[in-house]
Amino acid sequence: MQPTDESASGGGEVVPRWDPRRNLFVRAFVLDGRVVERRLTELFSGADALADVDGETPGEKVAVIEFLLALCYASGTYPVSDEEWRRWVREERPLGEVASWLEEQLDEDWNLFSATRPLSQNALLGEFLEGHGTGPAQLVIERAGDYNQFADHHHLEHPDPLPAAKAYRAVLTQHVFGVPGRARVSGKETLGPAITNLSAGRLGGRVRVLALGRTLGQTLRLNLTPTAEDPRVLNLTWTEGPIGRRGFEARPKPRPVEGYADLHSYLGRSVLLRPKAGLSGDRAVVDRVLIGAGELLDLDDEKHLQDAVRSETRDGVSKPLWPSPTRDLWREAHALYAAVESRSGGLYERLAQLPKEEGTARRPFDLLAVGLVANKSSPIGWVASVFPFAPGQAPALYAASLRGSRVAEHIARALDHAAFKAWAVMFPNPKPADKKAQIARFDARGMQWKATEQPFHTLLADVADGAKVDDCMPGYTLWLVESARELLDKCLDSLPRNGQGLRARAAAHRGFTRFLTGPKAPDDLGVVPNGDA
Repeated sequence: MQPTDESASGGGEVVPRWDPRRNLFVRAFVLDGRVVERRLTELFSGADALADVDGETPGEKVAVIEFLLALCYASGTYPVSDEEWRRWVREERPLGEVASWLEEQLDEDWNLFSATRPLSQNALLGEFLEGHGTGPAQLVIERAGDYNQFADHHHLEHPDPLPAAKAYRAVLTQHVFGVPGRARVSGKETLGPAITNLSAGRLGGRVRVLALGRTLGQTLRLNLTPTAEDPRVLNLTWTEGPIGRRGFEARPKPRPVEGYADLHSYLGRSVLLRPKAGLSGDRAVVDRVLIGAGELLDLDDEKHLQDAVRSETRDGVSKPLWPSPTRDLWREAHALYAAVESRSGGLYERLAQLPKEEGTARRPFDLLAVGLVANKSSPIGWVASVFPFAPGQAPALYAASLRGSRVAEHIARALDHAAFKAWAVMFPNPKPADKKAQIARFDARGMQWKATEQPFHTLLADVADGAKVDDCMPGYTLWLVESARELLDKCLDSLPRNGQGLRARAAAHRGFTRFLTGPKAPDDLGVVPNGDA
């Protein structure tokens, strides 16, 4: 039997301990493709026998990797210079010493349900958990929404428990991706008025980019930022440790980051979980949670946003690339490759320094981009995309992604133009309020963007594997044009089979072809036949 501990709720109920070092913590992929479950220590001792960690969402996967990086730093397993980083990557330095370090740590520091210092949580909330907590659905970003799915909040009160491992992964995800808003807790009746002010998590509102290697070990090595400073301050709990925690009477100033272990393990939320004994063989589950405001960090762009890709808003303000509900991440691939080609610093500077691997049939790693789209305090969903990469191929990949994006953008504008032409024939005297909906009837752009993603990724994969950009672009361009014409026809099928409908169809096709090959068309569209002009 596993040792037990008093419940963090303070009620004296005895429940099983739960320690991610000793219990199955996360699913992972073995190199042959099989899915296995692994404890925290096993992730490091077998890091180069595992292809990747799995997550129920892209954000959960990123949050787990963030925590694994924190443990690398906390254990002293990190490169101190760019030269050493390159050597670690090239020689595939083992990470087993992290597992050894984990085994040596005090068991009490790793108990998710400790009454006094629960792992990654704030025990100060204990006396308020019964009166102010909710069902565990609030813990999961995608389920909780803005707390208004139902007017009476019944979905948050639902008592269906979460297994301890799933609850802990949700806690890690909340810490780094939590959306801003108002916590569902009374400040006057708990720790103070500022407990209700939820700030955006460290990765909230921007796209996080990770380099993905062939193995989990390689992924961790690629994403370890070299540092000569001591990065070993690990945030295991709110109530103990070398970092002075904020109060909740007033909103505090962001605190300095105490090294990279602190950065990757910071507690972006004050969270407390109530455990109970599980059924069907589960050691423990979580049936109630309380969430309030957490830490605020004073981030240094150069040190702490090394993966950020800079982009400009419509107002010309430069900021890290952000997730958009209307623009898919794959359409920003050229920005990632440009960051490597221009050696813009941080992760991209180091990736550009890796030597080109001769005679390698498969590219050695990819770039994973993940973001959480939210409408103010309401999460909409995760966006994620994987971009192939190979050392020395940044210029070619940048050229392919830029040319591929320009072709796709121009084809989309041609479809928009075609929809307008059909609308102008079908609705010669429209009401202004009806115009948008009427044009949308003939607009194939949404379908075209979905159809373009896979050919775009195929284009990049071919170039990453050594194909010439000039050789790949004609086939890619022709496929997109043929697809666009087919999708345009689908949108025009609703036209009546009379003279007016035939004229609208002809106008749409003429408008599409003329715009497609017009003076503003990218050079790659010069290979397109005139079609049905």
